[in-house]
Amino acid sequence: MIMHDQPLQNIKNLYRKAFQTNPAICVFAPGRVEVLGNHTDYNEGFVLSAAIDCGIYFAIAPIPGNTCRLIAADFETEVSFDADNPTPQTDAPWAAYSMGVHEGLREYMKQPIAWQAVFCGTVPRGSGLSSSAAISMATARAICAIADINPAPLDIAKIGQMAEHRFAGVRCGLLDQLSSLCGKAGHLLEIDFRTYAVTPRPLDARTSLLLVNSGTTHTLGDGVYNERRSDCEDATQAFAQACPHPVSALRDVTMQEWIEYHERLPERTAKRAAHVIGENARVQEAADALLRGDTEHFGFLMFESHHSSMVNFENSCKELDTIVDTARQTTGVLGARLSGGGFGGSAILLVESAQLDSVCESLHAKLKPLLGHTCELQRMHPADGAHILDM
Repeated sequence: MIMHDQPLQNIKNLYRKAFQTNPAICVFAPGRVEVLGNHTDYNEGFVLSAAIDCGIYFAIAPIPGNTCRLIAADFETEVSFDADNPTPQTDAPWAAYSMGVHEGLREYMKQPIAWQAVFCGTVPRGSGLSSSAAISMATARAICAIADINPAPLDIAKIGQMAEHRFAGVRCGLLDQLSSLCGKAGHLLEIDFRTYAVTPRPLDARTSLLLVNSGTTHTLGDGVYNERRSDCEDATQAFAQACPHPVSALRDVTMQEWIEYHERLPERTAKRAAHVIGENARVQEAADALLRGDTEHFGFLMFESHHSSMVNFENSCKELDTIVDTARQTTGVLGARLSGGGFGGSAILLVESAQLDSVCESLHAKLKPLLGHTCELQRMHPADGAHILDM
């Protein structure tokens, strides 16, 4: 269970300092860790993820007028925008997520509402834990509370996705938003991104999730994420022409069909498809392993996933590869892979709980000379999704 008492008091104090009054609502939205299923969400595939015990704290109150004020305490920066016509602000990219969510929720409101808010976070920026989705989902929960509206969770997630697309310029799927909204303490989430069914799967109590931050800046707004998505769309079109059955997403293509038809595709496009098709199979296999309590096979699939990210999707980096290779050689580590969009950020490890301390000690000693700096290691506890802390 997350201990919210001190962070909750902190966000209230920040709000009082900024606005000389008390907030009406305080909300927490968690970050997320992707355990298996890399870049499968926008291909209508499968993911195993978890909301985690760090995230965004958000304090808000409605105000008269037509101007919203938003303060990012971590950046010590404030933006203001028109409640009726929010537009992206290039000088404050962090505000895009809240502004986009406000815009998306306007259609649910009986009348426009202006507000003032402060947020701060415990998610390390650039770590690949989706602080952006946590900001979006915290904003959504907060605005829904003060406006007395209640969109369905899937609609809220899609509004957060729209904010990423239109306001932040990243053509993400729905993994981050759904994970932040639908998390369940002690559980991984098996998500089907064709039906949007979310099934909690208990994490084996004998295992723990360990995050290793590579220290390499993680950013998806420079086009690399969008490029990978375009490659997948090109692959889908090619397989739709080649396969003897309907193909609307790479989810519909089997690995046997990839073997049969991939030579018709450009090499890069074929490699991207191989990764996504393989990931979908790995997620389903891993979900079965969870039910059997087969933690060793689950960990094996994590290593396989990372190898595919390196070779086929090419969204890893030297630092992440070093962490995963080192983890593979460390007693007590069952599996390891990059987590999130890639190109930096963090690796997620599945570790035998009884050996967690010795694993951390060993990794600290091994990684510092290899990477030239001390890596931040943090145990991640699967947590509940975005919720109101105080009204």
